Amino acid sequence: MIKLNLPEYTFSYNKTEAGLQVYDRIRKKFVLLTPEEWVRQNTVCFLIEEKKYPASLMVVELGLKYNAMQNRSDIVIYNTLGKPHVIVECKAPEVKVTQNAFDQIARYNFTLKASYLIVTNGLSHYCCKMDYENNSIVFLKDIPLYSEL
Repeated sequence: MIKLNLPEYTFSYNKTEAGLQVYDRIRKKFVLLTPEEWVRQNTVCFLIEEKKYPASLMVVELGLKYNAMQNRSDIVIYNTLGKPHVIVECKAPEVKVTQNAFDQIARYNFTLKASYLIVTNGLSHYCCKMDYENNSIVFLKDIPLYSEL
């Protein structure tokens, strides 16, 4: 897999007829290793190891409905009250982070009402804080530590 703009992490792999699988520490199972999954797994590790986000508050590929359509958000991190706090949208490294990715995560946020949104392709990372009071979005220079949320 391509080297990402994240620290390197160690993963467990499993070869199957369907292809190479990687162990997802949040879902506690092996999943097919696609380029997007590579970004997702590295982002999960980055958030846990570097930014100190509690793994116990994370959900990967959370199903949700918006306008009667079923969708899946890549990573949702809850606060200690059980409310969605951060949504992460992961794209494959070869996919440029464009307005479409922000539109996608914004649609998810209509349902979840999270305070922070992160979009990454493993090479470029964007984080913004929702300002519901002023109906605006503030882009941050870096993904904050969990304790700073």
